[in-house]
Amino acid sequence: MAQADIGSKRLISLAPDAWVKWVTNLPNAVAREILGSEFQLVSRENDVLLKASNGKGLDFLLLTEIQMRPDPRMPKRIRAYAGLAEEKYNLLVYPVVVNILPPEIPRKIRSRYESDLMNIKARQDYRVINLWEVDVAEAFKPQGIALLPLAPVMKGGDRESVLQRAVEAVEELPASEQIQDLKRILGIFATFVLGTDLVERIMSLESEALRESPWGKQFLQEGVQQGMQQGMQQGVLRTLQRLLRRRFGELPSSVESDLAELSAEQLEELVGVLLEVESLEEFIAAVPAMAV
Repeated sequence: MAQADIGSKRLISLAPDAWVKWVTNLPNAVAREILGSEFQLVSRENDVLLKASNGKGLDFLLLTEIQMRPDPRMPKRIRAYAGLAEEKYNLLVYPVVVNILPPEIPRKIRSRYESDLMNIKARQDYRVINLWEVDVAEAFKPQGIALLPLAPVMKGGDRESVLQRAVEAVEELPASEQIQDLKRILGIFATFVLGTDLVERIMSLESEALRESPWGKQFLQEGVQQGMQQGMQQGVLRTLQRLLRRRFGELPSSVESDLAELSAEQLEELVGVLLEVESLEEFIAAVPAMAV
């Protein structure tokens, strides 16, 4: 299967009218045309530029970016994309960012770009939809066909029963080539929260589809990076524990537990702290997160 077939453009093209209605909260909005094949800056795998109407005579551009996790670079990117799209098509732009999974480290998710250079101000707002905050019931409403593939990553959707219900809902749709694409995308998103084994047991998920999907690629890369980081963290942790025992003897279990929660970078900093302190108590006091 071609990569574009299981990316954002394919997902939205399966039910463009339903998608436009959902992200804009306009019940009469309709999709006109998916654009962007010649608009290089908006032809990335996760970006979709679509011409739409509010149902009352106003045409506009809907710019959607579906990303795995919130990206702190997004405000600048949306500002640039929206400006270029408005200039090219001479239509106002409604930008939307859809985040599939929450940030690995909790942080504020921005919904606007702002700058101020010598009192010259610029601002670009955009709508942010965090799928883990959207109730999975939305996917099973009459107009929810666009959301069915997203059900597993929505609030309350990370359950086997939800995946089974979503598969049944997809299979009840009129037979077409789109059904297979809906099921493939559903399987990819389900893998993020339920694991490959369970998804393969419930539905026929092609491993090739997961690898070719831009989201699947990022998910697999995250897994590799996480494994490397965990390995690094364990190595630094063992080194620090060994040095602490050499200086101060056996460590309290509370100290062991606190150290195990720290990142490799934090543990490396503590190695430097250890070289400067005279007692275990002083070491603990020098680390606010470990203070008792």
